[in-house]
Amino acid sequence: MDLLKNKSALSIFILVVLYTVGICGIGSGYFPNMIYLTPLNLLISLALVLWNHPQWSRATIGFLLLCFVVGLSIEIIGVQTGLIFGEYQYGPVLGWKIWDTPVMIGVNWMLLAYCTGASVNQMLPTWHWLGQALLGATLMVCLDIFIEPVAIYHQMWNWGGGPIPLQNYFAWFIISLFLLSVFHYFQAWIQNKVAYYMLTIQFLFFWILGLLIRIS
Repeated sequence: MDLLKNKSALSIFILVVLYTVGICGIGSGYFPNMIYLTPLNLLISLALVLWNHPQWSRATIGFLLLCFVVGLSIEIIGVQTGLIFGEYQYGPVLGWKIWDTPVMIGVNWMLLAYCTGASVNQMLPTWHWLGQALLGATLMVCLDIFIEPVAIYHQMWNWGGGPIPLQNYFAWFIISLFLLSVFHYFQAWIQNKVAYYMLTIQFLFFWILGLLIRIS
């Protein structure tokens, strides 16, 4: 038990330091190129969260692979057709692309879906799995609302100079609802303290960066 506590405490400490440095470096404007470390940041974040996963199973591995494949595939279709999220293009920040879509976006879907699912399990363990999935999908959309202005400002992606279409948020909700329904149906018992803190840090990170953009 002490080992588990120390592991989770160490992971949370690293995440807090990592994202605090990101806020200071990116938000201050003194180290704008730090934004290009986003892929590394995502990989470290995912590794720390999964390091604290309580018990590995085929269901967990299957869910993570599902998030990656569905997330990346939907994004590829979205970029190529404009039919899912609206007309948008990715910039260079997220790294290597396949069919104009960064492979890291699949990792991002893994991280956010897992953290949201585990957080809802921890906050509301007695809820029905469908209610948990609906709440989680709502949280995912709320987080995307915080992410969008920061991502656009720092050229992670753009909407062709136009406003963010409402269908983007509707699509986020539907995709998130599907993934989280799978998570909560098959892994209703999974709780991960680090995942809960990771989700909280994500909200704070993008809220603070968005605030700094507005006042700059």
